[in-house]
Amino acid sequence: MTGNTKGTSDLGSVSTKQARIAELAKQLQNRQLVSLNHYLDLEWMQEACRLTRKNKATGVDGVTWQEYSQDLEVHLKDLLDRAKSGDRYRAPCVRRTYIPKGNGETRPIGIPTLEDKILQRAVVMVLEPIYEQGFLPCSYGFRPNRSAHQAVQEIWDQIMRTRGCWLIDADLRKYYDTLVKSIMRELLSQRVGDGVIRRLVSKWLEAGVWEEGVVTYPETGTPQGGVISPMLSNIYLHYGLDFWFEDQVKPRLKGRAWLVRFADDFVMGFELEEDAQRVYRVLFERMAKYGLTLHPEKTRLMPFFPPEGRGPSGETFDFLGFTHYWGKSRRGKPVVKRKTMSERLTRALKNIWEYCRKNRTKPLEVQRTDLDRKMRGHYQFYGITGNFRQLHNFAHGVERIWRFWLNRRSRKRDMPWGRFKEGVLGRFPLPPPRIPHSVYT
Repeated sequence: MTGNTKGTSDLGSVSTKQARIAELAKQLQNRQLVSLNHYLDLEWMQEACRLTRKNKATGVDGVTWQEYSQDLEVHLKDLLDRAKSGDRYRAPCVRRTYIPKGNGETRPIGIPTLEDKILQRAVVMVLEPIYEQGFLPCSYGFRPNRSAHQAVQEIWDQIMRTRGCWLIDADLRKYYDTLVKSIMRELLSQRVGDGVIRRLVSKWLEAGVWEEGVVTYPETGTPQGGVISPMLSNIYLHYGLDFWFEDQVKPRLKGRAWLVRFADDFVMGFELEEDAQRVYRVLFERMAKYGLTLHPEKTRLMPFFPPEGRGPSGETFDFLGFTHYWGKSRRGKPVVKRKTMSERLTRALKNIWEYCRKNRTKPLEVQRTDLDRKMRGHYQFYGITGNFRQLHNFAHGVERIWRFWLNRRSRKRDMPWGRFKEGVLGRFPLPPPRIPHSVYT
C-alpha cells in the first residue's frame, strides 16, 4: 500500500512541512510515501539555499555564490521547474579531487556544482524526516542532534557496562566507491514512491565524474562529498547492517551485544567470545551481499578486557580519530581511556606547519588569529575527558612550529625560547588546551 502525502495548498513553513512528512512516515511505517515533490516549492528551495555552504570550492561549471546570488529567486524558480519536469534537468558531472588521509593514502572527494548542492539539500530535507522514523539508535553519523562524541561515549558506556568485551573492529574498503546503485534504488523505493524524488536520486547516482578534463561514469558508488551522499550512505547501511544486526543477529545470540556506527565506520561488541566468532564469520558474507568488502587486514576480532596486573592493556582500537585503551582511574580501577590517534595528531601538526610556512611573512596578529581558530577547532573535537596530555602535546607542537618559522623571517640569530615566550606569546597568546566534552560537567 502507499500513502499519499498531499495536503492543503497552504502548507506553512518548511519546519511545519517536515513535521507533517515525519508524522505520515511514522503512521505509514514500512510503506511507500508518494506525492512528496509538491513540498518542493520556492520557500523550500530558499531554505535549502540558506543551509548550503557558500564558500566551498566550485564545481565543473565554476559558478560561485556571488554569481548565483544575482537574481537568486529567478535561479531557484528555474532550478525547481527543471527538477520537476524530468527531462529538462541533467545532473552535472562531479569534479573529483583528493585529500590526504594522514597515512600516505588519499581520499577521493566529489565536488558538485553550487546549484546541484542546493537541489540535493532540498531532497535531503524531504528524506530526512522520513528515515529518521526508522533509523536505529546505533547510527550516529550525519543525523540531526547526533555527533561523533555521542558515538564515542556510547562505546565507552557499553564496554564499561560489561567491564570489557569481544570487539569486531571493522573497516569497509572504499565504501562510497563500491555502493551498488541498483541496490540503492531498490532500498530507496521501499519508502519513497515519489517519481520526482527517485528520478533525481537516480540521476545523481549516474552523474559522471570529471577529473583532469576526463569524464568517466563509474558502474558503482556515489561520489563522497555530495550533499546527498551521507543520506544515501545511511539508508544503505541501515538495511545492510543496522537492521540486520538488530532484527536477525541479536535475537540469536546467547549474550549481550551492541553496534555503534558512524557513517561507514562501525564497531561491534559482544559479551561472549562464541557470539563474536559467529558474527565475525558471517559479517564478510553479509557485506558482500550488498557489494561491500571488509578490509581483511584492518577488520579484526579482538578481546578488549582490562589487564589483570597494573598498567594499561596492550590491546587498543581506533574509532573516529580516538585510540581506545585500558588504563587506571584515579582510584586505581580499570577504565577505558581515549586519546587522539597518533596519525591524527601528526596530520594536525603537519597542517599547522604548512600554514606557518606559507604565511610566515604576515603580521603576527593575523597569524595568531588564524592559529587561534585552528587550535580551538582541534580542542573542540579532541577535547574529551582523559585526552588532556595529547591536547597539551598539540599546543606545544604549535608553539614550536610557530617559533621555527618566525625565525625564518630573517637571517638574524634564532629567537631563544624565553624571548619567544615573553615577546611573541606574551603579546599574541595562543589558546591553552581545554576539555569542552568533560564527563564531569
